[in-house]
Amino acid sequence: MAEKHGGGAGAAGRAPTADQPASIRNVVLVGHSGAGKTTLTEALLVATGALSRPGTVEDGTTVTDYDEVELKQQRSVGLAVAPLSSHGVKVNLLDTPGYADFVGDLRAGLRAADAALFVVSAADGIDGSTRMIWDECAQVGMPRAVVVTKLDKERASFDDALTACQDAFGDNVLPLYLPLYGDDGTTVEGLIGLITQQVYDYSSGTRAQRDPEPAHVERIEEYRGELLEGIIAESEDETLMERYLDGEDIETSVIIDDLETAVARGSFFPVLAAASPAGLGMDEVLEIVTQAFPSPLEHEVPPATTPDGDPVEPLKCDPDGPLVAEVVKTTSDPYVGRISLVRVFSGTLRPDATLHVSGHGMTDRGHEDHDVDERVGALSVPFGKNVTPAAEVVAGDICAIAKLTSAETCDTLSDRGRPLLMHSWTLPEPLLPVAVEAKSKADEDKLSQALSRIEAEDPTLRVEHNAETRQLVLWCMGEAHKDVVLDRMASRYGVEVEEIDLRVPLRETFGGSAKARGRHVKQSGGHGQYAICDIEVEPLPTGGGFEFVDKVFGGAVPRQFIPSVEKGVRAQMEKGVSAGYPVIDVRVTLVDGKAHSVDSSDMAFQTAGSLALREAAASTQVLLLEPVDEVSILVDDDYVGTVMGDLSTRRGRVVGTEPVGTGRTLVKAEIPQIEITRYAIDLRSMSHGTGTFSRTYLRHEPMPSHVAEKVVAANATQEE
Repeated sequence: MAEKHGGGAGAAGRAPTADQPASIRNVVLVGHSGAGKTTLTEALLVATGALSRPGTVEDGTTVTDYDEVELKQQRSVGLAVAPLSSHGVKVNLLDTPGYADFVGDLRAGLRAADAALFVVSAADGIDGSTRMIWDECAQVGMPRAVVVTKLDKERASFDDALTACQDAFGDNVLPLYLPLYGDDGTTVEGLIGLITQQVYDYSSGTRAQRDPEPAHVERIEEYRGELLEGIIAESEDETLMERYLDGEDIETSVIIDDLETAVARGSFFPVLAAASPAGLGMDEVLEIVTQAFPSPLEHEVPPATTPDGDPVEPLKCDPDGPLVAEVVKTTSDPYVGRISLVRVFSGTLRPDATLHVSGHGMTDRGHEDHDVDERVGALSVPFGKNVTPAAEVVAGDICAIAKLTSAETCDTLSDRGRPLLMHSWTLPEPLLPVAVEAKSKADEDKLSQALSRIEAEDPTLRVEHNAETRQLVLWCMGEAHKDVVLDRMASRYGVEVEEIDLRVPLRETFGGSAKARGRHVKQSGGHGQYAICDIEVEPLPTGGGFEFVDKVFGGAVPRQFIPSVEKGVRAQMEKGVSAGYPVIDVRVTLVDGKAHSVDSSDMAFQTAGSLALREAAASTQVLLLEPVDEVSILVDDDYVGTVMGDLSTRRGRVVGTEPVGTGRTLVKAEIPQIEITRYAIDLRSMSHGTGTFSRTYLRHEPMPSHVAEKVVAANATQEE
């Protein structure tokens, strides 16, 4: 589309400001790790004069990769914003991480954006997770375009990348440009415009337009017909297709207008070509972004309610409307403190305003909902890690607010006199449990505060203090996410932790009935201790819990001491009778006993009850019970066989399968928890990034003896 405007990014060096939603574009860059999103961002910033020269990921000099972890790992791990100006439009580029562990920041970027650029490497193709994100965007009708990058790399093939895009993304994914190759057939020197049938040659270092050569004409004819048919099919002019099929030459301006309308509507998806380091294709990308992607005015505002859940009138992107904004990301700066990245959906945000902070849904992550008023300090426009002051921020724009002490990611900011709560986007569930402990007493003292701060920043992290296993468990998205969390704890908060073996909450139960006597008789001068109780123990069905039955006759155990026996039994059940795990699903019947008029006491009978249960356990089989989860696995049909075969190796039982949409299957299974502690990683590997799962505790059931022996031995070693 550069041909429509004569090329050139325009507005070079102009500060990216906007005072009306119509002149704003919020664009999220999506693609797998290594596809070239950050490098494309740098090239676009240079093309518009926002940067004088591009940084590189390898040198750690890019605008959007500035976190210490990103510099160390040389990849994006968090959402970052880089605004630019082009054609009189402010464009907020939202660079997102491509690795699946950081999908939480990707979803935040999708929430803050009105359109998406899918970045696909011509050398590496498309991964399954990128296709899944495309499908999610399709479900909500988000406008999209595809940029094929790395055309200057070895093994790069635009044709192969285009075919992969069309196979993965479906219909109406068609190229607007083709790469122009040099005499060697591999070096990309420019682009061939399919709409205007013109060549844009960059071989001299500047963009030169010229007529195509015969070889170029053949390529144009190969692709142009399908492109025009795809655009015209989306036209609101019903006569246009008839005119085209009758052989009439449709004006280029009409084709471009219909193209822009179809892209903004989310029904046509242009494919662009780029070699980011050379700046090739940047003008064309900017044309699509500024002229075809919708402004916030054309993007439906997410629904909102009152904090109590009462419905309200649908919101509009109106600078004069009620103020409603949302925190899409929270970070911490060692000098500034907490920084909130905010998308303003309605109204105008001004410094020193007092806002209402509505928290929602955080109870699922262990937080309590919060509803407070808070005064806003200075506003700023983020440019990677740097910021510039902003006098105000209108609906549709993105800004940074420092030192919002109570607001967390997903929270809503609104007028104090008219508090509102926006429906949150879907947050991924962290499913990789990692048990950790502080390395030293000094670390232990700082651990709780560090975790609370990181959890407030990262909604994909869940911190669990497991009372049963007495372990601190971090629920993460994957190994890479875990590494980032631990790295930040050390570098940002000075807290060192180490991983330890994860325990699952096992139980014990009686494998058969047993009788036993608990005898606690001691005499050492003065008051002694005297209590004898006879009990019968029998197992209950799964889920039966605990029953205590009193069948004492004739006052053999005085009435006041019968609750003492039960208390002692319960205390021993908590400690376990074999491997140190709580006992469940048993009935204990007190049938007889003896007491002393002077030496019997509450504590003596508690001790006798405890001893009796241990004696009963010694005379029968004690089973080790393991927790079993109900697991629902959604996976591409191609990987169903692999997943089901893997489940059998985990002692899983498949209870059903059902098709979901086209090409996807939901597999439901029951799997012991001990077998799926790393399933978040293993499923991703098996399904090439396309599989997801959820898990819910179902019940405890007997663990096979050979597995139980290993678990008990491992736990004993760890205790030592």
